[in-house]
Amino acid sequence: MISVIIPFYNEKESLPILIESLVLELNRLKKEYEIILVDDGSDDNYISKLKTQNSKVQLKSKNFKILIHKKRLGKGEALKTGVENSKGKILVFMDADLQDDPKDLVKFFKKIDEGYDFVNGYRVNRQDNFLIKIYSKAASCFLRFFLNSPFSDINCGFKVFKHQVLKDFVFYGNNFRFFPLFVFYQGFKVAEVPVFNHPRRFGKSKFGSKKLFIGIFDMLTAYFLYKFSEKPIHFFGILGGIISLCGFFILVVLAYERIFYNVLLYRRPILWFGVLLLIVGVQIILTGIIGELIVYLNKKNNKKSFDF
Repeated sequence: MISVIIPFYNEKESLPILIESLVLELNRLKKEYEIILVDDGSDDNYISKLKTQNSKVQLKSKNFKILIHKKRLGKGEALKTGVENSKGKILVFMDADLQDDPKDLVKFFKKIDEGYDFVNGYRVNRQDNFLIKIYSKAASCFLRFFLNSPFSDINCGFKVFKHQVLKDFVFYGNNFRFFPLFVFYQGFKVAEVPVFNHPRRFGKSKFGSKKLFIGIFDMLTAYFLYKFSEKPIHFFGILGGIISLCGFFILVVLAYERIFYNVLLYRRPILWFGVLLLIVGVQIILTGIIGELIVYLNKKNNKKSFDF
């Protein structure tokens, strides 16, 4: 069983075309399938028509599920809803804007048949605007350099993977963007295939300048989670240590000038800056120690549960 999960928001023009071509391709591949459509709070009133229309693909058949969020919760929550209601051992993530081509599915399944657990698409002829392309390229370089990411296009929404790779992965916020990286760090066998990226035919992209700004923080969060989640003191200790040393160095210089050159400290505002750096640095180090305690206690509790 293959479960194709398609989250969407206001895609009334695109969905009928996508569904028809997707069903045609899945039938051609002779795969048992289900298509799960997750409406993430669309306000175009199309979902009621989608449920009742007697289309060529028979949306009322057992091969289709239509799930509805009462309000817009985000793509991550929509994917989570789809996964929780899926039955397939192989899952497919696709976007609903017609930029992903169902004809590329054969490339993904070929890799799965070769023994790969997770196959990510990368867009060789990306049709997004210049700003998004620059951001995506910068993000890929950052992740490759700092996190050894093997992926060329981690933000591509077209993915095929075995259900088992979802173990221990929690969908929340925008962390779905780094799902491929999570799978890679869990030791699963990953690959990527080139996919054709069509220009958007209807509506407008949901990825704006605001999401671009948020994406920078998401990337930094991913760096911390996948690099230091098991050893937070390595992050907070280094950062706090550098800040503390800067503060300590300032205070040593001031003390030296006061003792040997009789320079009065009340005329040196930098004194307070040095004290501030020292205190902040120590607090950051203590945060790392608390993080280590949390990790230790969590591992200890999990071990007790396992032994029981």
